[in-house]
Amino acid sequence: MAIDFGTLILNETPDAVVLTTPGGEVACWTNGAQAVFGYSSEEAVGRQLDALIVPPALAKDGADVLQQAISYGIASYESMRQTRDGTLIYIDGSCKVVRNAEGEPDYILWSKKDVTALKVLRDAKLVEARYDGILESMPDAIIMANAAGRIVLANRHAEELFAYPRHAMRGMVLERLLPERFRTAHIQHRAGFAARPLVRAMGSGRDLYGLRSDGIEFPVEISLSPVVTEEGALVMSAIRDISERKQFEQTLQEKNAELAKAVAAKDRFLTGMSHELRTPLNAIIGFTGTMLMKLPGPINDEQNKQLRMVQSSARHLLSLINDLLDLTRIESGKVELELAPLPCRELIDEVLSSFKSQARSKGLALEFAPSAENLTVLSDRRAVQQILINLVHNAIKFTNNGTVLVRLARSVVHEKPCATISVSDTGIGIGSEQRGALFQAFSQLDGNALRQFEGTGLGLHLSRRLASLLHGEILFDSEYGKGSVFTLALPLEE
Repeated sequence: MAIDFGTLILNETPDAVVLTTPGGEVACWTNGAQAVFGYSSEEAVGRQLDALIVPPALAKDGADVLQQAISYGIASYESMRQTRDGTLIYIDGSCKVVRNAEGEPDYILWSKKDVTALKVLRDAKLVEARYDGILESMPDAIIMANAAGRIVLANRHAEELFAYPRHAMRGMVLERLLPERFRTAHIQHRAGFAARPLVRAMGSGRDLYGLRSDGIEFPVEISLSPVVTEEGALVMSAIRDISERKQFEQTLQEKNAELAKAVAAKDRFLTGMSHELRTPLNAIIGFTGTMLMKLPGPINDEQNKQLRMVQSSARHLLSLINDLLDLTRIESGKVELELAPLPCRELIDEVLSSFKSQARSKGLALEFAPSAENLTVLSDRRAVQQILINLVHNAIKFTNNGTVLVRLARSVVHEKPCATISVSDTGIGIGSEQRGALFQAFSQLDGNALRQFEGTGLGLHLSRRLASLLHGEILFDSEYGKGSVFTLALPLEE
């Protein structure tokens, strides 16, 4: 039986031998071509060769080689090509023009040898000579890969991290170090990095997982740095196992979820408790008021004194409950503000009128120094009123003699025009060591001079929170033994 040596050679040569038309359409595809690129003859014949094996980033490269072959009859090149599954390989190729009887190009004969292993070895020797000692001393796992995504160097930390023997990772495709679900996307991201090789700091990329040789996954954090060599561009990756940090974050998230549930339960309890307690307290206050007005009948001086103590205690407890309810609403984000133009002078007059008898009973002068113009702010009336009530109440409470002065003025606070309402007193003042706790919830300033005054410890905290919701702030200045000045600054209506 005669042997067709030509066919035998074509089918048995390990290199890819391809015959195309001058336009690049595949006419013959050998077994070697299938072994190198992964396409069968049925899949390849009739398709454009460049569309099969030239990576999109190198589209012009294939056309240039074809043009050179047609112009000179032959061409040799070394470049990168792409297999059926997207893997990049290095090719040492040559091509020759086959002409017809008239001397016109009839076919192009291509020979392509996979030299990926040789390229990896060449790159490995280069980087080992230049970087090996340095990379071995680094605390992170370091991997260097070439443009085809092949590992050319991995330090001991990397081999231990991914559980591979010494030098076993060399020549491996990077995607083998990732779980399968990440591989396709990683190839695309790797191509994008090759197009724009910029330094990417640790922790600035996507969430990734590594894959050990025994199949165990673990979360990683990666930094990327391009490295330019005589053999082409390489990419250096520093890799960290962040399993412990991820576990801590998960535990923290679980604890935060539990805390959020506890806070929500607390808010529901406080809201329900507040409403339940306010009803009987209002009844107690109303009943004692009726008794003090002597509507049911006459009462003696001792009964009058005791009823006033009951009424005062009930009002104090109601004030605490109202403060708790307001604080709960603010912290849960359920405060609804109704912003409207608010004339400041009228509101201050109204607030001061309600404190005149209290100031008079302590022998204090309660004065108001309005601005020359009637300043108007765009704000919530109830919230501003509550802040002023708290500030004036504190000023009267902590002042035993002298004056409480409320001043309205146009000012500039942090380079913004504001209406400022200052409440100054001649009371006991606040020491510098006590200022840190001044606006904290449920906090009352310490010191013998202050222990005689009752309070919930919520007034200033609520006032500052409300001022923040109104895009304003509360400023204060004080000197122990000489008095204090608390200022509410609100943005002026444009």
